[in-house]
Amino acid sequence: MLKINIIGAGLAGCESALYLANKGYLVHLFDIKGKSRTPAHHTDDLAEIVCSNSFKSDDENTASGVFKRELTLLGSELLKTAYENKVPAGQALAVDREKFSTEITAKIMNNKNIIYHSEEVSSIEKDAITIIATGPLTTDKMCLALKDLIGTDFLYFYDAAAPIISADSIDMNKAYFKARYDKGDAAYLNCPMNKDEYTKFYNELIGARTIQLHSFEKNNIFESCMPIEILAKRGVDAIRFGPLKPVGLKNPKNFDKPYAVVQLRKENKCATMYNMVGFQTNLTFPEQKRVFRLIPGLENAEFLRYGVMHTNHFVNFPKCLDVYSRVKNNTNVFIAGQLSGVEGYVESIASGLYCAINVSRMLEGKSLIRFSSDTIIGGLYNYLINANTDNFQPINANFGILNPIDERDKQKRYELYRLRSLKEIEKLTKMKD
Repeated sequence: MLKINIIGAGLAGCESALYLANKGYLVHLFDIKGKSRTPAHHTDDLAEIVCSNSFKSDDENTASGVFKRELTLLGSELLKTAYENKVPAGQALAVDREKFSTEITAKIMNNKNIIYHSEEVSSIEKDAITIIATGPLTTDKMCLALKDLIGTDFLYFYDAAAPIISADSIDMNKAYFKARYDKGDAAYLNCPMNKDEYTKFYNELIGARTIQLHSFEKNNIFESCMPIEILAKRGVDAIRFGPLKPVGLKNPKNFDKPYAVVQLRKENKCATMYNMVGFQTNLTFPEQKRVFRLIPGLENAEFLRYGVMHTNHFVNFPKCLDVYSRVKNNTNVFIAGQLSGVEGYVESIASGLYCAINVSRMLEGKSLIRFSSDTIIGGLYNYLINANTDNFQPINANFGILNPIDERDKQKRYELYRLRSLKEIEKLTKMKD
């Protein structure tokens, strides 16, 4: 029997292991738990939920809700276990973290087709089929092994990402396209502020609540990328002379010279998502929503991804991996979970399932599955493979990564996204080859 190694027993690794083991394959699952832990972990259980216990919205007409229904149709064992251990949380899926991890650990340990190895992996068997899912705090030895495998300096040490906003939630009566001094294409969308608007935004920004960093993050987090709120605290004009610089961006709608300008950059080719330029931040998610909606044009902004800033290892997906999440120069090796550049619990589970499905198909001599951007899982991977290699940042599930549907009513459009996605997944699950 061909050997299958899975390195890392978090959400992605456990999903991969259980899927392949339940298909009858012998899996060797490696993790340091049992002998050691990363600084973020507190128990020896596998698939440990280390932050919030929320798996986000379960509303069927949200991106997160549609995503869960896709994964249920595809046979996710971890999502099934999450539902079995859910706790009341309104429209969100929240889990009893201890029961969830304990149950997944038992499923791993009691599966006759899984051999668990409590050890640190320092080299990768290049001839074995391998799924690497070591997470955002991959050990130094494993990082060196990955660098040796991929052959380039591929790892980002921290995740410093600005918020991404749905294009159709931006007030285009206030925002305008313009290049600075009209040089080059007018690729940036500009949100102008007068002095009073800027002053109110500035005061709320510097007083907003921030996320408490882990002790092991504090020494490294701001070395190369300054959070917008930290820069602002250097002086009232610090960000106005930096990412909010208004020079050369006169408003063509009224010819006013703005006091400050927030610029938005296209996040995808079809311009359904915009990135807030220079707005990497450590504000809490509710505070980002409250404070950034003070920006003219963003009063009703729908945040497809909030800004994040924390210690995090991940590979440059479009540079290092193919669309099936395989290492380009060794297609026996798949990378899953947050290490591959997905962000979030459900996204990590999905990436483990995606890799396992294609490992299974590869072993069966079948063609690998590439999901279309009519589905959340397909949109996620098509976004990753086409992302900017010079400034790659992790992404989570949102409707902005889907092929757009021409429907002005937002709720109707979301329902159409759901119906189209589930129809596509149901069709794919019936594939024989």
